[in-house]
Amino acid sequence: MGATGQSVEAKTPANEPDAVVERYARRQSRVPSGRYDPLIPAVYMAQQERERALIRLIRTAGLAPVAERRVLEIGCGRGSNLLELIGLGFVPENLVANELLEERAVLARRRLPQGVRVLPGDATELEFENDSFDVVYQSTVFTSLLDSAFQEKLARRMWQWVKPGGGILWYDFVFDNPKNPDVRGVPVRRIRELFPQADIRRWRVTLAPPISRRVTRLHPELYRVFNAFPFLRTHVLCWIGKNRSGNHV
Repeated sequence: MGATGQSVEAKTPANEPDAVVERYARRQSRVPSGRYDPLIPAVYMAQQERERALIRLIRTAGLAPVAERRVLEIGCGRGSNLLELIGLGFVPENLVANELLEERAVLARRRLPQGVRVLPGDATELEFENDSFDVVYQSTVFTSLLDSAFQEKLARRMWQWVKPGGGILWYDFVFDNPKNPDVRGVPVRRIRELFPQADIRRWRVTLAPPISRRVTRLHPELYRVFNAFPFLRTHVLCWIGKNRSGNHV
């Protein structure tokens, strides 16, 4: 209540990017320290599985030789995904990183090679010509966007930036998290709505994190045992392809 006895309403962010910043800060205050430590079995087992799936996707999509491919990552975080791509042979000078959160963009700039361009701010405001990139990459960005119209706006921009013959590399979870109202799962049907002209190839990956954290405390290899059951995987890795006429492959 205010001093006059009237209730004071919480200020609502003016737009979805501002709302994402608020949600991220709220989420960070709830996440236990060290949950995403790369030395924890639940983290590195999931990472190793995803990297193997990424290599299969690169081969399936015909992206090799990767040294020639231009890549834009939306929501690059600390730069870990681009460091992974560099380890697979992508060239820093062909990579562009975008990050909404200023402090994460600064950290990405410190971690990534100087050849990588790091662009902070709202991805929908980036100024690239159409057909600029072989790959536009997003990893757990769309599940943080609760405004459907903003999802569609970003998807349109990403699709415009992809060269004919290229595609969008997508990694995200498909189910809602009942313990986290600040995210929302993006099922495959929604991906198809966002990219109606695309041919989507998908792989179910990543053992459900609550299960993974429990079983890998007993032994890291239990990740593989439980992950053998597809219904326990919570994420999809997708190649959302655009054919050489500009539609789909």
